[in-house]
Amino acid sequence: MMKNILITGGAGFIGSNLALKLIEKGHRITVLDNLSPQIHGDNPDETSPLYNSIKERVTFIRGSVTSREDWENALRNQHIVVHYAAETGTGQSMYCIAKYVEVNVQGTALMLDILANTEHSVEKVVIASSRSIYGEGKYNHPEFGIVYPNHREEEDMLAGDFEVKYKDRQLLELLATDENSKIHPSSVYGITKQNQEQMVMTVCPTIGIAPVALRYQNVYGPGQSLTNPYTGILSIFSTQIRNGNGIKIFEDGKETRDFVYIDDVVAATILGIEKKEANGEVFNVGTGIATDVLSVANALITSYDIKVPVAVTGNFRVGDIRHNYADLSKISAKLGFTPKVHFEEGIKNFATWVLQQEIQEDHLSASLEEMKKKGLYK
Repeated sequence: MMKNILITGGAGFIGSNLALKLIEKGHRITVLDNLSPQIHGDNPDETSPLYNSIKERVTFIRGSVTSREDWENALRNQHIVVHYAAETGTGQSMYCIAKYVEVNVQGTALMLDILANTEHSVEKVVIASSRSIYGEGKYNHPEFGIVYPNHREEEDMLAGDFEVKYKDRQLLELLATDENSKIHPSSVYGITKQNQEQMVMTVCPTIGIAPVALRYQNVYGPGQSLTNPYTGILSIFSTQIRNGNGIKIFEDGKETRDFVYIDDVVAATILGIEKKEANGEVFNVGTGIATDVLSVANALITSYDIKVPVAVTGNFRVGDIRHNYADLSKISAKLGFTPKVHFEEGIKNFATWVLQQEIQEDHLSASLEEMKKKGLYK
C-alpha cells in the first residue's frame, strides 16, 4: 500500500539510498535535510552526488530538525517517519557536545512534541539507533559467565594494553551483542542515540504511533562521504591511500567492527517500515561478523593496488570501543532479515565506486590534531 514517508536526513548516505528504493516500491517520499557542508560540501548542487540522486524525485525541504516550523512543514500529511537526521561521529561528539545534544536529542524531542500535541496522520516512526549505545558490548567471563564490562582504563591503553577486561582484570571472550544487552554508551554520540531511541520507544505508543528502533552497525558502501574525517573508516582509509599517504591505525589494529553493506541496511529498514511484526520492537542491523581494522586497511590497499605504508600507531581516541558485532537472531526470526552482501564483495563494490570519484583532500590529520588539543586523542 502506497504511503507518504518522511525521511529526515534523507539526502545523506543511508537516507538517500532508502528514498530511492522506497520510490521504486511506489511510496511518496519527502526529505527534510539541512545539507550540512561537512557531508555535502559548500555547494550541494555541484558537490553532493547523494543530494543530486534524490532532489528531483522527492519533495525536498531544506531545513533543520532543530526548527519547529520545519518539522511542522515536513510532518504534514505523512504516514511514516524515518528519522536519520543527526550529528554523527564518536570523536567529534566528545567536544561538540551542545551541538550533538541540540540536533540529536532536542531535534527528536521537537518531533515527538509536535506529534503529541497536534493533529497528524503519522502511523509509525522508525528511529535510526546505533551499536554505539552498547558501549563495550557483551562478553563471557570464565567464572561469572556473561558480563558487560565498563569502558577501558586510559592507564592501560597508554601502556599499549587495549583489551577489554572485567573488574578482576580477567581477560574476556567476545560475544555477539543482542538487543537485551546492557546499554552503557562510552561517547556523547552514543548517549544521544540512546536518548533518541528511548524517547521514541516511550512516547510513540502513548499517542497511538508504532515505534521501531534499528540499531545499525558500521554501514558502508558506494556513496558514503569521502570528505568527512569523523566517520567511516573505509572512506578515511580510501582517501589516505589515494593521496599516497600512509594509513594510521589506532590502537593495535586488532579492534573489530561489524561492517554492514548499504543494500542490506536498506533492506532491513524497509522490513521495519512495512512489517507489522516490527512495531514496538528494537532490532540490531549488521552482519553478525567481526572484522578487524587492520584487515580492512589491507583489503583496501589490495583493491586500489596502491602501496602505502600502514602504521599501527598505538594511539587511541577517548570514547572509542574495542569490539562490537551484532547478534541477528531477533531480526532474522521476526522480520526474516539475512544480510546478503559479504564483506569481500562489499569492499570490491565500494572500491570500484571510489576509483570513479575525484580524489578528496585528506583531512584526518587536522581532525586528529583538533582532538589532541582537547585531550581526546592520546
